[in-house]
Amino acid sequence: METASQYRPEAGVVSPPMPRRTRILLPTLASLAFVSLGLPDGLLGTAWPSMRASFGLPLGAQGALLLAGTVGYVGASFGASHILSRLTLGRLLAASAFATALALLGYAASPFWWVLVALAFVLGAGGGAIDAGINTWASTLHGPRMLNWLHACWGAGAAMGPAVVVLVLETGRSWRLAYALVGASQLALAVGLVLTSRSWTPTTAPTATGSAGSAGMSETLRLSAARLGALVYFVHVGVEVGFGVWAFTLFTEGRGIAPAIAGFWLSVYWGGLTVGRLLASFAAARISPGALVRGCLVAISVGAALVWADGTDIVAFAGLALAGLACGPVFPTLMATTPGRVGVPHVARTVGLQVAAAALGAALLPALMGVVAQRLGLETLGPQLLGLSVGTLLAHEVLLRHRASAA
Repeated sequence: METASQYRPEAGVVSPPMPRRTRILLPTLASLAFVSLGLPDGLLGTAWPSMRASFGLPLGAQGALLLAGTVGYVGASFGASHILSRLTLGRLLAASAFATALALLGYAASPFWWVLVALAFVLGAGGGAIDAGINTWASTLHGPRMLNWLHACWGAGAAMGPAVVVLVLETGRSWRLAYALVGASQLALAVGLVLTSRSWTPTTAPTATGSAGSAGMSETLRLSAARLGALVYFVHVGVEVGFGVWAFTLFTEGRGIAPAIAGFWLSVYWGGLTVGRLLASFAAARISPGALVRGCLVAISVGAALVWADGTDIVAFAGLALAGLACGPVFPTLMATTPGRVGVPHVARTVGLQVAAAALGAALLPALMGVVAQRLGLETLGPQLLGLSVGTLLAHEVLLRHRASAA
């Protein structure tokens, strides 16, 4: 983890030495916050069969929860910088953690389906605000190492979610207990954020958290670097989620691979994201962020090409594993370069814009891929993933060239 001497003057922030206790406590709470962001994502997929049985719902009703959560997430992440101009970062994080805790506890107690849909919006909004807020803090005061570590923590939370549900169900308890346990842990995190709320705002860098002197959204949107960054996030996260959503269907329904084998390799893909981020957190000091992201995007394109190649199964499995490992570092490493691309006054709003673009890409592009696959066949998924991967690589190259010409 970074120490006080590693705070980044190159990003326009010079912070005085912080007490050792604070230097340890804040990254720890940030890590736990990202674990808490991943947990609900992991809970829903495993708990859904039991949830829909409880409410007597059809299989497709899950879409209402996903839509409500996405709307809340996009709205909060896009608006987080506006809120930060009126509220300190510490208070925003504490309030958002309380909101997500209450939403999760509400899941556990709600007798009505429509209440769950409303709570999904609250859960998404709280998660979006936490995501945008901590990414702003980490990208401004820390570097790629911290951001890769934090996003690896998200992966750990997403992996823990299914295990929590399975353990609860195996004891004969309701899925509601799993949400209650995660909600209680989120409530404890909220208390920790309240107790440290004053420590999250660096007094010598008010613009880093949206205080006086930060740019307005209209000013930020005029920056081509901000718009290009949002585009890269939109397409890349769509690709990342596209692999996770459609690989299992392609392998089982399109190529006749046994579900157990396809499921194993899908787990390898998601595990690869976390491993890739952990590796990148240690390699961050040895390779430039631009080179790291470029190499990862090339590897993702190669992985997509291997998945498309309908030869031996092991080739497609290797491509999926390579794509997962390479996808991991892209999101956090790009986030760490935000201050250098747009300048500190624009960081909070650009981060919110990027997080919102990522959420939209995760929702829209995989859905579009499914529409195309339904009309033209499952084997179109491979070329779609390859085309979007190459598109992300090209957009990133334009972003790098724009930054170099603006320097």
